[in-house]
Amino acid sequence: MIANLLILFLMVVLAVLFAWLTYRAVRARKLWVKIVGGLAAGVPALLVAVIAFTGGKGIAATYFPGAAPAPQLTVAGTPEQIARGEYLVNLSCVGCHGAVGPDGAPTGELPLTGGFNISQREGFGFIGDKIPENLTPGGKLAGYSDGEIFRVLRHGVNKEGYKLGLMNFLPYKELSDDDTQAIIAYLRSLPAAASNGPTGDNLNFIGAAMLGAGMFGPPAAPAPDTIAAPAQGVTAEYGKYVATYGECRGCHGPAVTGSPATSVSPAIPNPRPLVATLSQAQFAEMMRSGVKPDGVPFPETMPWENAAKMTDSDLAALYAYLTAPVQ
Repeated sequence: MIANLLILFLMVVLAVLFAWLTYRAVRARKLWVKIVGGLAAGVPALLVAVIAFTGGKGIAATYFPGAAPAPQLTVAGTPEQIARGEYLVNLSCVGCHGAVGPDGAPTGELPLTGGFNISQREGFGFIGDKIPENLTPGGKLAGYSDGEIFRVLRHGVNKEGYKLGLMNFLPYKELSDDDTQAIIAYLRSLPAAASNGPTGDNLNFIGAAMLGAGMFGPPAAPAPDTIAAPAQGVTAEYGKYVATYGECRGCHGPAVTGSPATSVSPAIPNPRPLVATLSQAQFAEMMRSGVKPDGVPFPETMPWENAAKMTDSDLAALYAYLTAPVQ
């Protein structure tokens, strides 16, 4: 944060300096000095001012989000909570927070030690580091209260009150209170595993300016403090909830109708037209095998392995949601 604030201060100083030079140029007596000097100083003044504004906006959104305090919460950690949390974590969290393989890529397997640099891996390391945390008691969460972990999941805000980059764009903030507590219970039950390197978000000034300019896509709406899940069943309503904890909505958009490209991510297609041509059995087979009915495998960017772990009833509910009219 300190480095970003210092760069912001420098940008403001440069903007003021160029603005002063522009003022001096346009006040000159000679016309050519007015024109040449005004352009030479005015264009940089405008450019630096825009960078300072967007950078300041991104810094404010990241480090001063006005987050509410973490709730006073103690999770019971019952066997039922732990079992439900294990199911949810293996559908979602393990994709990013799973162990890193020898090639530096996430394996999608336990332990949940995190550690791979998403920014570097996906080609946008110029915005800073985005390294998933170690979610076992051997990582930073050992120093978090249950309420602070709840706030991470519900509001995308860490212990220090800073907004977390990727977590803020994912749909986990729409999980019910019960499911959020189940995840906490499961994470608390894990054996401690050591991290092999640094973890966490470290957005640099370029990333802050891009965030402030809206180049990462529109920010997610604030989550309510209390959420109840819809009744379980093979319904479109519950299927939407499955698409939430299954991470479908994080990539394919809030209504799972596809997502446009951003400065750091490609466009994600709308899966509904394909699913509409399939029977429920064909859909389930596709999600469990990673191969479409025409024999074409899903692209490597599609984490179908997570969906393959869903129960039959959850896959049926997801199918009902994807074949229902878009709300």
